[in-house]
Amino acid sequence: MNMLRCSGGLSRALRRQHPRALPNYTLPIPRRLFHGAAPLWGVKSQVLKDVGEGITEVQIIQWYVEEGARIEEWKPLCQYQSDKAVDDITSRYEGVVKKLHFQADDTVPTGKALCDIEVEDGKYPDDSPPKPTPEPMIATPEPPNPQPTQPQQTQQASQPLQPQVSISVPKSIHATLATPAVRGLLKTLNVNIEEVQGTGKDGRVLKEDVQRFAMRRDSGVTARSTALEESQAETAVKLSPIQSQMFKTMTRSLTIPHLLFADELNINAVNSMRRKLAADCKDPKKITFLSFVVKAVSLALNEYPLLNARVDATNPDKPQIIMRSKHNIGIAMDTPQGLIVPNIKDVANRSILDVASELTRLSALGREGKITPADLSGGTITVSNIGNIGGTYVAPVLVPTEVAIMGIGKVRTLPVFDEAGQVTKGELVNFSWSADHRVVDGATMARMANRVRELVESPEQMLVSLQ
Repeated sequence: MNMLRCSGGLSRALRRQHPRALPNYTLPIPRRLFHGAAPLWGVKSQVLKDVGEGITEVQIIQWYVEEGARIEEWKPLCQYQSDKAVDDITSRYEGVVKKLHFQADDTVPTGKALCDIEVEDGKYPDDSPPKPTPEPMIATPEPPNPQPTQPQQTQQASQPLQPQVSISVPKSIHATLATPAVRGLLKTLNVNIEEVQGTGKDGRVLKEDVQRFAMRRDSGVTARSTALEESQAETAVKLSPIQSQMFKTMTRSLTIPHLLFADELNINAVNSMRRKLAADCKDPKKITFLSFVVKAVSLALNEYPLLNARVDATNPDKPQIIMRSKHNIGIAMDTPQGLIVPNIKDVANRSILDVASELTRLSALGREGKITPADLSGGTITVSNIGNIGGTYVAPVLVPTEVAIMGIGKVRTLPVFDEAGQVTKGELVNFSWSADHRVVDGATMARMANRVRELVESPEQMLVSLQ
């Protein structure tokens, strides 16, 4: 029988075949109910993208969300630390956090999924998350076969195990020189004279030595426990995020052969000029000695651009020198969070006053812990003013992406001879340079350092060279 689409047609067909079997009525038409479909959901993986500057991994400092929490697009997911900066990672999706793949203090390589977020299906159609990495299968060890000597195991289990400690006590080489009274005491206290450390002349064993040994023995104090009491107390402390990145960066730095060069400068003239300019400036604290040094380094780089380059050893068989046009001079800063090195961008096109203002800005952000990744990235050469803390000489360590770094020592006031041969007061400071000896030879480094010294000792040359 063919299926009919309406109830009226069905009843007429049945009456034609069986006219007396069915009454004349029409079957009711069923009502079709409509309801809303439940929304579909999918899971997206938030992947750690390349953060630039050749950084291949970061360390998670803290999570701002937890599993089961709802997150909106562009809201912070976590805070990370790289060897360049501390920054936040924002969410690419809106949804519910289903799984965190890493914990705080974990190191995450670029390209790995940070977390899984459950999102509304179809909301992110163009996104193609990476396939989840299958978790390794952990084999369950088989229980060991029971040993046939069960009675012996039961007897051993019923008795507590005592740690066996081998005590090594220096033997007395003058045991035969003990007096009869000492020997009698040894016999009375049941002490072997060869186990007693003598304190008498030439190491002789005295009565006090025997009594002290017997007292320690009877009280349970052994040579091992005494040594433990005198041992140094040690506590393991985890590295802070900045210390952890500094550990990795400096480990890479010391694979570079360093060339060291130091010189002494007389800064009477530049300090005199700085004080005159500060008197005419609205904020005299802005114009510092370091401002002149940074500008002098930039002017010298125009003559020795190799010191502004970096080494590309991606292919060890064919290393390259990458020359860089802009002078982004890094300034090593001691902050409450640790050592950071922001840089002043394009110093060649800045005035000394501009450099001073930028130093003030970076110092304020460093104290507040608000240095941005943009301030920390892109450095080409570094200046470290360790003299603010103290120390005359320093051997600075290179940053792996640079070929030169300069350390400034403490300014000292010493007697010097002027041009007329008269003794006068001189303000002296040491500049210590380190260079990558793979590409920078000693002569080039010395010429660069001499040029910086000439500009600092005769600041009028700097004014002539300014554009």
